[in-house]
Amino acid sequence: MKTLKELRSIMGASIKTVVGLFFAAALSTAVAAGKLPYSYFFVGEPAKTPVIASSDRATTPSYVLMGGGPDVDQAFQWLIQRAGIKPGTGGRFVIIRASGTEAYNPYIYYSDANGGTSTLPPVNQDGWVGGGYLGLSSVETLVIPSVKAANDPTVNQIVARADVVFIAGGDQSDYIKYWKNTQLDWTLQALMNKKVPIGGTSAGLAVLGQFDFAALRGTVTSDQALSNPFNKYMSLDPTPQTLDPTSPTSIAGGFITPSPLFNTILDAHLDERDRMGRLVTFVSRLIGPYYESGCSGGILVPKVSQNLSATPYGDIIARGIGVGVEAALLVSGDGGPRTPIVAKLVTNPTTTTKSAAYFVLPQNYPGQCVAGQALSGVTATVVKVDKLNPAFNMSFWSGGYSPYTLTVTNGVMTVSGNGNSPY
Repeated sequence: MKTLKELRSIMGASIKTVVGLFFAAALSTAVAAGKLPYSYFFVGEPAKTPVIASSDRATTPSYVLMGGGPDVDQAFQWLIQRAGIKPGTGGRFVIIRASGTEAYNPYIYYSDANGGTSTLPPVNQDGWVGGGYLGLSSVETLVIPSVKAANDPTVNQIVARADVVFIAGGDQSDYIKYWKNTQLDWTLQALMNKKVPIGGTSAGLAVLGQFDFAALRGTVTSDQALSNPFNKYMSLDPTPQTLDPTSPTSIAGGFITPSPLFNTILDAHLDERDRMGRLVTFVSRLIGPYYESGCSGGILVPKVSQNLSATPYGDIIARGIGVGVEAALLVSGDGGPRTPIVAKLVTNPTTTTKSAAYFVLPQNYPGQCVAGQALSGVTATVVKVDKLNPAFNMSFWSGGYSPYTLTVTNGVMTVSGNGNSPY
């Protein structure tokens, strides 16, 4: 018989427990009229107006990068706290997705399987966030499965009033196809400008970088990516990439682009699905041509460019971040002199996985990166963080364990350091 913990992670949607499913049906209020282009569910009191002191809100951006699988309770609690929500203030936590259910609502709002909100869940357990106890007045889920739904005024009104937004797992191609360049896109941009905390898991993580693996033709394995970095499954967004060398914010980004994640591409389920090879290939694809090296269509540079003569791409270095299952990076800061962009890894106390994250930095222009041929002549360094060594400074690209090196030759990736393991 499966344990509750095994049952709670289903297809990256992170349905927490079977009990949670009953709460979703019994305690969530659903508004899903047949002719509406979206579905809306909530627990709590969404009509209640939160009273959050501006002095309690975070003054720098706050993002959660979650790697899929079982959700990390502490990451949701952190988002609530960064929003300035406290007991008695109220606060709206809004989940957006293109498919799936309202299963997040009871998981985030309640503290236990009995629907309690008077205490926090025990620190040595996982399975509930306790948002009601922390001060949330509502948790709301919008299923937004079309461009029409993403442009719907009611959908955008609900999202616009959110104090926290979380993008669920699913299929990131849906988010690119249905949400990009819609009113929902602009609503989320406005929330980011107001420093409203935002997070995402699995597919929801994949669309938070400035560049995204769009999966428009389905997923891609590491072997497929390394053997042909331009194969039909390697759909990146945006394509083509464009650049104003004077400002990284002028690069045409993917769906949404949080400022701490400029010039970065993200990947989830990294170790569980052996995705390091494809992440290195994603990062390589971002690097522009330089004499007879680099990748066609790329617009960024590797670290080595700092020691070369001027390139057409300025000095914006490509970066990749991969997050494993049941792991989350809490990212805060704006890169200012006193507020560097920092990440801290958190996981659940009962995790049985590596629960790690990986920061990838290319060291050279790829020697061979063309359609129909294997990726070759690539060197990249990787820094790993986990619950024992969780901190990483993204502004200075430092922290975690000692860096190790990945080398790709004729489509084969080898590892030097870290016990010769990519993870």
